[in-house]
Amino acid sequence: MASLLKLSAGIDRLTELVGRTLYWLILAMVLISTYNAIARKFLNSSSNAWLEVQWYLFSVVFLCCAGYALLRKEHIRIDIIASHLSDRANHRIALFGHVFFLMPMCLIMIYYSWPYFLESVRVGEVSSNAGGLVRWPAKLTIIVGFGLLMLQGISEIIKQVGVMRGVYVDPRTAPASSH
Repeated sequence: MASLLKLSAGIDRLTELVGRTLYWLILAMVLISTYNAIARKFLNSSSNAWLEVQWYLFSVVFLCCAGYALLRKEHIRIDIIASHLSDRANHRIALFGHVFFLMPMCLIMIYYSWPYFLESVRVGEVSSNAGGLVRWPAKLTIIVGFGLLMLQGISEIIKQVGVMRGVYVDPRTAPASSH
Protein backbone atom coordinates (compact mmCIF):
# COMPACT_ATOMS: atom_id res chain seq x y z
CA MET A 1 0.00 0.00 0.00
CA ALA A 2 2.93 2.34 0.70
CA SER A 3 4.09 2.24 -2.92
CA LEU A 4 0.55 2.93 -4.14
CA LEU A 5 0.31 5.91 -1.80
CA LYS A 6 3.62 7.19 -3.22
CA LEU A 7 2.16 6.81 -6.72
CA SER A 8 -0.93 8.69 -5.57
CA ALA A 9 1.22 11.50 -4.15
CA GLY A 10 3.07 11.73 -7.47
CA ILE A 11 -0.19 11.93 -9.41
CA ASP A 12 -1.40 14.60 -6.99
CA ARG A 13 1.76 16.64 -7.59
CA LEU A 14 1.30 16.36 -11.37
CA THR A 15 -2.36 17.35 -11.08
CA GLU A 16 -1.47 20.30 -8.86
CA LEU A 17 1.19 21.44 -11.35
CA VAL A 18 -1.18 21.15 -14.32
CA GLY A 19 -3.99 22.92 -12.50
CA ARG A 20 -1.90 25.79 -11.17
CA THR A 21 -0.25 26.25 -14.55
CA LEU A 22 -3.36 26.07 -16.71
CA TYR A 23 -5.58 28.30 -14.66
CA TRP A 24 -3.40 31.17 -15.85
CA LEU A 25 -4.98 30.58 -19.25
CA ILE A 26 -8.09 32.26 -17.83
CA LEU A 27 -6.13 35.51 -17.78
CA ALA A 28 -5.06 34.90 -21.38
CA MET A 29 -8.72 34.34 -22.34
CA VAL A 30 -9.74 37.61 -20.69
CA LEU A 31 -6.95 39.53 -22.42
CA ILE A 32 -7.73 38.01 -25.82
CA SER A 33 -11.44 38.66 -25.35
CA THR A 34 -10.75 42.26 -24.36
CA TYR A 35 -8.43 42.81 -27.31
CA ASN A 36 -10.92 41.25 -29.71
CA ALA A 37 -13.82 43.35 -28.37
CA ILE A 38 -11.79 46.55 -28.59
CA ALA A 39 -10.55 45.72 -32.09
CA ARG A 40 -14.07 44.92 -33.25
CA LYS A 41 -15.68 48.01 -31.67
CA PHE A 42 -13.08 50.72 -32.24
CA LEU A 43 -10.84 49.47 -35.04
CA ASN A 44 -13.60 47.80 -37.06
CA SER A 45 -11.40 44.71 -37.19
CA SER A 46 -11.96 41.24 -35.84
CA SER A 47 -10.81 37.71 -36.41
CA ASN A 48 -12.55 34.38 -36.11
CA ALA A 49 -9.19 32.93 -35.19
CA TRP A 50 -9.09 35.04 -32.01
CA LEU A 51 -12.60 33.89 -31.12
CA GLU A 52 -11.59 30.28 -31.67
CA VAL A 53 -8.43 30.74 -29.59
CA GLN A 54 -10.71 31.83 -26.73
CA TRP A 55 -12.79 28.66 -27.16
CA TYR A 56 -9.68 26.49 -27.34
CA LEU A 57 -8.27 28.03 -24.17
CA PHE A 58 -11.60 27.60 -22.39
CA SER A 59 -11.62 23.94 -23.46
CA VAL A 60 -8.09 23.42 -22.16
CA VAL A 61 -8.93 24.97 -18.79
CA PHE A 62 -12.26 23.15 -18.44
CA LEU A 63 -11.07 19.71 -19.56
CA CYS A 64 -7.50 19.65 -18.32
CA CYS A 65 -8.33 21.13 -14.91
CA ALA A 66 -11.11 18.64 -14.14
CA GLY A 67 -8.59 16.44 -12.32
CA TYR A 68 -7.43 19.50 -10.37
CA ALA A 69 -11.02 20.14 -9.27
CA LEU A 70 -11.29 16.50 -8.18
CA LEU A 71 -8.01 16.72 -6.26
CA ARG A 72 -9.19 19.82 -4.42
CA LYS A 73 -12.68 18.35 -3.85
CA GLU A 74 -14.25 21.22 -5.75
CA HIS A 75 -16.44 19.05 -7.94
CA ILE A 76 -20.19 18.83 -7.50
CA ARG A 77 -21.28 16.83 -4.47
CA ILE A 78 -24.61 16.22 -2.87
CA ASP A 79 -23.67 17.41 0.60
CA ILE A 80 -27.26 17.40 1.82
CA ILE A 81 -27.17 13.61 1.61
CA ALA A 82 -23.51 13.09 2.49
CA SER A 83 -23.85 15.11 5.69
CA HIS A 84 -26.38 12.57 7.01
CA LEU A 85 -24.19 9.54 6.32
CA SER A 86 -21.33 8.12 8.32
CA ASP A 87 -17.74 8.70 7.20
CA ARG A 88 -17.51 5.01 6.37
CA ALA A 89 -20.60 5.18 4.13
CA ASN A 90 -19.27 8.31 2.40
CA HIS A 91 -15.92 6.61 1.75
CA ARG A 92 -17.65 3.57 0.27
CA ILE A 93 -19.86 5.72 -1.94
CA ALA A 94 -16.84 7.74 -3.14
CA LEU A 95 -14.88 4.58 -3.91
CA PHE A 96 -17.85 3.04 -5.71
CA GLY A 97 -18.38 6.21 -7.75
CA HIS A 98 -14.73 6.48 -8.74
CA VAL A 99 -14.41 2.83 -9.73
CA PHE A 100 -17.76 2.27 -11.44
CA PHE A 101 -18.57 5.70 -12.86
CA LEU A 102 -15.51 7.94 -13.16
CA MET A 103 -13.04 5.37 -14.50
CA PRO A 104 -15.40 3.88 -17.12
CA MET A 105 -16.49 7.36 -18.25
CA CYS A 106 -12.87 8.46 -18.71
CA LEU A 107 -11.99 5.29 -20.61
CA ILE A 108 -15.06 5.60 -22.85
CA MET A 109 -14.34 9.26 -23.63
CA ILE A 110 -10.70 8.54 -24.48
CA TYR A 111 -11.62 5.47 -26.54
CA TYR A 112 -14.26 7.28 -28.62
CA SER A 113 -12.34 10.56 -28.94
CA TRP A 114 -9.14 8.98 -30.22
CA PRO A 115 -10.44 8.12 -33.75
CA TYR A 116 -11.91 11.63 -34.16
CA PHE A 117 -8.57 13.14 -33.19
CA LEU A 118 -6.64 10.88 -35.60
CA GLU A 119 -9.05 11.60 -38.45
CA SER A 120 -8.80 15.33 -37.80
CA VAL A 121 -5.00 15.15 -38.01
CA ARG A 122 -5.12 12.91 -41.09
CA VAL A 123 -7.38 15.21 -43.13
CA GLY A 124 -5.92 18.44 -41.77
CA GLU A 125 -9.34 19.50 -40.49
CA VAL A 126 -9.79 23.25 -40.24
CA SER A 127 -12.68 25.24 -38.81
CA SER A 128 -15.33 26.14 -41.37
CA ASN A 129 -15.22 29.76 -40.16
CA ALA A 130 -13.24 32.21 -42.28
CA GLY A 131 -9.78 32.49 -40.74
CA GLY A 132 -10.56 29.58 -38.44
CA LEU A 133 -7.99 27.35 -36.80
CA VAL A 134 -7.02 23.71 -37.19
CA ARG A 135 -9.30 21.44 -35.17
CA TRP A 136 -7.05 18.62 -34.01
CA PRO A 137 -5.67 20.51 -30.95
CA ALA A 138 -9.21 20.86 -29.59
CA LYS A 139 -9.85 17.16 -30.13
CA LEU A 140 -6.54 16.27 -28.48
CA THR A 141 -7.58 18.36 -25.49
CA ILE A 142 -10.50 15.99 -24.90
CA ILE A 143 -8.15 13.01 -24.74
CA VAL A 144 -5.58 14.76 -22.55
CA GLY A 145 -8.25 16.17 -20.24
CA PHE A 146 -9.92 12.83 -19.65
CA GLY A 147 -6.52 11.17 -19.31
CA LEU A 148 -5.57 13.62 -16.56
CA LEU A 149 -8.95 13.16 -14.89
CA MET A 150 -8.49 9.38 -15.03
CA LEU A 151 -5.03 9.66 -13.45
CA GLN A 152 -6.44 11.76 -10.63
CA GLY A 153 -9.29 9.27 -10.29
CA ILE A 154 -6.71 6.52 -9.79
CA SER A 155 -5.06 8.63 -7.10
CA GLU A 156 -8.42 9.16 -5.40
CA ILE A 157 -9.15 5.42 -5.47
CA ILE A 158 -5.78 4.69 -3.87
CA LYS A 159 -6.40 7.28 -1.17
CA GLN A 160 -9.94 6.01 -0.52
CA VAL A 161 -8.65 2.46 -0.06
CA GLY A 162 -5.89 3.80 2.21
CA VAL A 163 -8.40 5.69 4.33
CA MET A 164 -10.71 2.68 4.55
CA ARG A 165 -7.80 0.44 5.60
CA GLY A 166 -6.64 2.97 8.17
CA VAL A 167 -3.21 3.50 6.61
CA TYR A 168 -3.85 6.95 5.16
CA VAL A 169 -5.36 10.12 6.57
CA ASP A 170 -6.62 12.44 3.87
CA PRO A 171 -5.52 15.96 4.85
CA ARG A 172 -8.36 17.42 2.75
CA THR A 173 -11.02 15.76 4.89
CA ALA A 174 -9.30 15.10 8.21
CA PRO A 175 -10.61 17.13 11.14
CA ALA A 176 -8.32 19.94 12.18
CA SER A 177 -6.40 19.17 15.36
CA SER A 178 -7.06 21.50 18.25
CA HIS A 179 -4.25 22.87 20.35
